[in-house]
Amino acid sequence: MKSKRLLNIFSFLSIFGVASLAIGVMPESASAASTERVNNVVLVHGGFVDGGGWESVYKLLKAKGYNVSIVQNPTTTLAADVAATKAVIDAQKGPVVLVGHSYGGVVISEAGNDSKVTRLVYIAAFAADNGESVQKLIANPAPGAPVPPILPPVNGFLMLDKAKFPAAFAGDVKPERAAFMADAQVPWGVEALAGEVTNAAWHTKPSWYLVTKDDKMIPPDAQRAMAKRAGATVTEVTGSHAVYESHPAAVAAIIEKAATSK
Repeated sequence: MKSKRLLNIFSFLSIFGVASLAIGVMPESASAASTERVNNVVLVHGGFVDGGGWESVYKLLKAKGYNVSIVQNPTTTLAADVAATKAVIDAQKGPVVLVGHSYGGVVISEAGNDSKVTRLVYIAAFAADNGESVQKLIANPAPGAPVPPILPPVNGFLMLDKAKFPAAFAGDVKPERAAFMADAQVPWGVEALAGEVTNAAWHTKPSWYLVTKDDKMIPPDAQRAMAKRAGATVTEVTGSHAVYESHPAAVAAIIEKAATSK
């Protein structure tokens, strides 16, 4: 019975309604941003994938002289993922642009409170507020949106149906690459989805948001609502949930905007 209840909740990953996002308080004035480029970039992946998907974005940023680090989240619990992210942040010398994709948005909303983090970038991500988790954000589905092919939880972990993964997660990624991503997917811990943000960093730090208009995992309108609530600077691109793989230049560009913002 527990597995069935979990499946009923998590099968609606892409169909929570915009109305389910509490409007909340708009971000307070962020601390004065440096007029110099922030050279350290930390990339945080989301659920079902690992940090390897950032490779193309990594190369583009490295070519422009950025110091880029990639977090390998265990995706077991939010606390563990925040700890892994903070370990990478702690290793940086100077201010950091912290970037999160999908569930990685929840991670950076919490880990972004680190004093080294000066800018936040959400890539088709859950920009969670205080007391929110992915589980809470997806609790009220909106009719008509596509349903991600999430399989029933096994031993506390979720995975996507491999055959349906490409269309749901990586619709504009080359077929052979999308098939590899499906076979290489990382089990996503149910406890990680339930992990709640205690103090959303976007309340006090400037943020940017890349909306993916062809997303089949997090509906574009839900992305827009979260970005608006966070007071983020928004860019939109026609792309799938795996936009960091299919449109790495667009992802690198918004990170650069954050890094060079005055």
